[in-house]
Amino acid sequence: MSFKITILGSGSAVPLEKRSPTSQYIICQNRHFLMDCGEGTQIQMRKNGVKFQKINHIFISHLHGDHFFGLVGLLSTMHLLGRDKNLHVYSPKGLKEVVELQYKLGGGKLSFGITWFEMEANFKGIVFEDKKVLVRTFPLKHRIPTQGYVFEEKTKERSLIKEKFDDATLRIEDIPKIKQGLDVIDQSGKLHKVEDLSDFNPSFSYAFCSDTAYFEDIIPEIENVDLLYHEATFTEDMRERAKKTFHSTAIDAANIAKKANVKRLLLGHVSARYTDTIQHEKEAKTIFKNSIGVEDGMEFLVE
Repeated sequence: MSFKITILGSGSAVPLEKRSPTSQYIICQNRHFLMDCGEGTQIQMRKNGVKFQKINHIFISHLHGDHFFGLVGLLSTMHLLGRDKNLHVYSPKGLKEVVELQYKLGGGKLSFGITWFEMEANFKGIVFEDKKVLVRTFPLKHRIPTQGYVFEEKTKERSLIKEKFDDATLRIEDIPKIKQGLDVIDQSGKLHKVEDLSDFNPSFSYAFCSDTAYFEDIIPEIENVDLLYHEATFTEDMRERAKKTFHSTAIDAANIAKKANVKRLLLGHVSARYTDTIQHEKEAKTIFKNSIGVEDGMEFLVE
């Protein structure tokens, strides 16, 4: 289970008993990320068994409260639990000022440092990268500067087929070459194809797009991802409301998913006027069959 998304909050502006504002917990190659941090996120984390201190990177899409009002509380809890490891926070410009003012006026100080990565409007580029994972961001279309994110696994090592390796009488020092995708030559001079000695391990990708109006400019950024979360705040009968508020309908999300050739679509950021996502899912499936309306607590493997 190397790449998993847990929906901590699937709602929009107003917290509800069964639907919290936006937040997601992402595990990718044993890296633990938090995507957005709406009000009540840490309660949702406890309900879903998320270990607070495992999270080292928090990504915020924009500075509307339903996407970051839970951050100061989460930071405070991390402090109270004895955190001393540095935390990285990525967001549009302004969040650092909000958080630091909160602690300044409250006379408090965190027990750990925060490395801020604040983006100017319309920023596009890589914000996190290590040997196994890459996270990049791109602008969405909303009332204020808003960022979408793509979480990508880098090319994985191949899996050695031990029996075939043993039969080929190769040397131990050939194993790293095989895992890197290289053909090898044994001591007698015989060439062994990497495909005969190992299995390919595919890499997967996940895109998060909330909040945004219908915006085809994002298609090249999310093209061919394995799983797309796209806001679907409204159903089609509320299309004018969606346009006015720079949000999307389920049909909008489905059209983006189809044009971007993604494998699966998750529909979220649901308005408080809806008690479920049955109609959202029904409408989206008329355009893109592999559409799922999400609820708090749902988990999805990226595969």
